[in-house]
Amino acid sequence: MGASNDHDRTAKRALRARLLAARRERGAAERDRVASAVRDTLMGLPWLAMGGTVACYYSVGGEPGTRGLVDALWKRGTYVLLPIFLPDGTLDWAAYEGPDGLEPAGHGLVEPTGHRYGPEVLGRADAVVCPAVAVDRRGTRMGRGAGCYDRALPHRGPRTPAIAVVHDEEFVDALPVEGHDRPVDAVVTPGGGLHVFDPNAAAWPGGNPDGRAV
Repeated sequence: MGASNDHDRTAKRALRARLLAARRERGAAERDRVASAVRDTLMGLPWLAMGGTVACYYSVGGEPGTRGLVDALWKRGTYVLLPIFLPDGTLDWAAYEGPDGLEPAGHGLVEPTGHRYGPEVLGRADAVVCPAVAVDRRGTRMGRGAGCYDRALPHRGPRTPAIAVVHDEEFVDALPVEGHDRPVDAVVTPGGGLHVFDPNAAAWPGGNPDGRAV
């Protein structure tokens, strides 16, 4: 068992490094195209676009862009929660109140400056839009390796879907799975749009709008 776990960790590290390197090679025009596609896909979900509270990552570097999505949700009247990374790897959350309410944080991150609501606030969210380096066709999510979202996702409610966002080539057939990995309910890619893993799951509101499951 130990040798198998070591092999999985090694495979994940190698894949993560390769995909992150590819992200760094993307030009500005390609990043803008990806961000627009992500925004349009998620804003096309009426229950999310009109949701009361949506927790969402605020993209940095080569991550698929969500800043346009965050701003569009906020302007629509949605209460948008952005993550704050605590030193122990826990995610706290505070409200997005426009770009002027953000400040630089460590590791190139940008975080809101307002009141912090604690990790448990995800239990009141209508959806969690989370970052990923890769997602497979079972809903397995691979992050950057710190485990922040693996710790955060258990705080969401039973009807709060987790939606990961990746580039097209980062939606893969299979990923190694470790015991702490938390699956997601759906994935968005710029070229393929929304893929829901189980449209009949309790966490997925209103069924799958386009009838596709993977």
